Amino acid sequence: MQAKGTFDVQLPVHSVAPGTEAAQLSRKAIHKTFQGGLEANSLGEMLASLSTIPGSAGYVAMERVEGNLAGRPGSFVLMHFGTMDRGQRTLIIQVVPDSGTGELEGLSGTMEIDVRDGQHYYLFNYELMPTRSSNA
Repeated sequence: MQAKGTFDVQLPVHSVAPGTEAAQLSRKAIHKTFQGGLEANSLGEMLASLSTIPGSAGYVAMERVEGNLAGRPGSFVLMHFGTMDRGQRTLIIQVVPDSGTGELEGLSGTMEIDVRDGQHYYLFNYELMPTRSSNA
């Protein structure tokens, strides 16, 4: 199945853990509002590092999404892994296994993000499998 739409995002900056300043990390909160096939809000944390080479960086993030996916209420967690290698982007966003709750139990999938003209778009390819507890 597939859901697509737009999202608004705010990334407030937070302090990194004491003693990690030499690693040149940045830490941001994630606040998103999704519209479209996924009608939801999310909260999360991002940890990033910029390289001294222009166009190179990396980030990881965890984000809990709560709302409705194709009319099904519940929540799930997305895990992000992104790199920029001298301008070449790699981004993997996937649902953390067994993180679905409510009518989203058994959810798995991956999300793609595209930013065009300042607008954020998502494409969420997902499956809803029967949960182990429902097979008992």
